[in-house]
Amino acid sequence: MTHNRTTTLLDAALRAAERGWHVFPLRPGDKRPALHGETACTRLGDCASGHRKWEDRATTDPDRICRAWADRPFNVGIATGPSGVVVVDLDMPKPNSSTGTPSGVTTFQALCERTGQPVPATYRIRTASGGHHLYFTAPPGIRLTNSAGRLGKLIDTRAHGGYVVAAGSLTPAGPYTVTDPTPPAPLPEWLYALLRPRQASRALTAAPAPHRASRYAAAALKAERAAVAVAGEGVRNWTLIRAARALGRFVASGDLSRSEVEEALNWGGLAAGLRESECRAAITSALNWSIANNPTGRTA
Repeated sequence: MTHNRTTTLLDAALRAAERGWHVFPLRPGDKRPALHGETACTRLGDCASGHRKWEDRATTDPDRICRAWADRPFNVGIATGPSGVVVVDLDMPKPNSSTGTPSGVTTFQALCERTGQPVPATYRIRTASGGHHLYFTAPPGIRLTNSAGRLGKLIDTRAHGGYVVAAGSLTPAGPYTVTDPTPPAPLPEWLYALLRPRQASRALTAAPAPHRASRYAAAALKAERAAVAVAGEGVRNWTLIRAARALGRFVASGDLSRSEVEEALNWGGLAAGLRESECRAAITSALNWSIANNPTGRTA
């Protein structure tokens, strides 16, 4: 049984490598790398010139893969950066999550609907927990890194510095299986706009600060203003409306004045590339809605 399992996992590693994906061994029945860490490095073999991490040692070389999977049923890890892929990880709520917490799949479908985009057809894996991995080819010449929650709750991404568990791997929670064998599609432009590297802008620190606001309200205003300012094309207007609705409850409770919320969000919208007329209309409508639905500052 162990030999058959080892052969199956070796086949899975070789199939991934045939796609050009750089693989490395994970612990049998586990998601953690099987390679030694830096503190345990003997500086021998592959590490003779210095410790090499799993991302450096991941390979597409069939001979190296056969040697690595010769004796033990290692699960298969794919180093996403060297493989030139970006994987969107749609996770499932934890068992102790509140009832009704949406899964990453549901949240991602809602994100697609809000942006007027179809759910992308691309190579898809069902994970052991019941979530999904969506594989995309990375934009050429762009170095994307991992993200957590940038696209929404229970949605992470893996790129440079990250890895995913390949199809064919098995954990106590279940197997990783292919549900859509479609070749990985290029990362959609609207997703790239949300994931592209952000550079801190001096203007963010120069933006007006609220007066006489509680620490919590001031932090919320700063966070929402920044979120609007870096929103990509295709989600800017939605981000602005969401921010205004979130901050409207602080206006209703008296923690923030309407004028300072309008000023901060208008600044953020202009920084994101929206026209002032677009900003004013969206902010006014969203604030009116939020204040009407939070007449005493209650959370919606």
